[in-house]
Amino acid sequence: MKPVIAIHGGAGTLKRSRLKPELEAQFRSALAESLTAGYSVLNRGEPAQNGVVAAIQVMEESALFNAGVGSVFTHAETVEMDASIMSGADHCAGAVAGIAHIRSPIALAQVVMQESEHVFLIGSGAEEFAREQGFEVVQNSYFHTDWRRQQLLKVRDQGRVLLDHDSDKFGTVGAVARDMAGNLAAGTSTGGMTNKRYGRVGDSPLIGAGTYADNATCAVSATGHGEYFIRAVVAYDIAARMRYAGETLERAAHQVVMERLTQMGGEGGVVAVDAQGCISMPFNSEGMYRGCIDTQGDTRVRIFSAE
Repeated sequence: MKPVIAIHGGAGTLKRSRLKPELEAQFRSALAESLTAGYSVLNRGEPAQNGVVAAIQVMEESALFNAGVGSVFTHAETVEMDASIMSGADHCAGAVAGIAHIRSPIALAQVVMQESEHVFLIGSGAEEFAREQGFEVVQNSYFHTDWRRQQLLKVRDQGRVLLDHDSDKFGTVGAVARDMAGNLAAGTSTGGMTNKRYGRVGDSPLIGAGTYADNATCAVSATGHGEYFIRAVVAYDIAARMRYAGETLERAAHQVVMERLTQMGGEGGVVAVDAQGCISMPFNSEGMYRGCIDTQGDTRVRIFSAE
């Protein structure tokens, strides 16, 4: 089978008039680089999960996105990151939350899936596991950027939090893929929301909410207002509609994102791929950083709703 990959870099109020041409070019270049990295891994015959990790790591290392370097600040002026990954072939999954010193949260989530008897590890325990597995440990300042600090100071003075999708420049990242063997995988990585407190965790590391994969149906990665995605169990709902109602990927994703989620008041979108290699990237916000390489090997990178 031909490999397929789709990625997102966040959804929200994305208007061409508000995005300077040079910054838009940077985003498009970063999305294309992420796609190329993931697709190259898949094209070598490696598993879908490896392609997903490779694509996400490019965005984790880019200050353009709210994941890894460039993650948003908490109320305490630190960075706390979450990530998850799931394999559609065997339904194995790994997730981490509250990560503050591990360079690649998505890579750690994959090792949790592969090497741990658990699915979900958090905070200091997750980082202890990471050190035992030989992960690179960095200072929390490694992830800091001036833009994110200014963003925190602004909203903290106003006594509010800033949802990931409230920013017109940055967002949670994720990827879905089908490999040459026909297996699916999905992964998501995020820094959460600006000025978050009390150890808040969103949908990104939650299997079934922000990430889900099942070879019989689809692989899904979500981005947007996490609280709504958790309550709607968005990623799993798309797969369940395909399994139990016989809906196509496009219809199932549309029904969940454009109708059910909208009715609840939730904003955001997903990228998804099914066992046949069909791709769906619906969003109910004004835009979503997104891209894909389809079964024909054609690359598409998009930002705005009109594209």
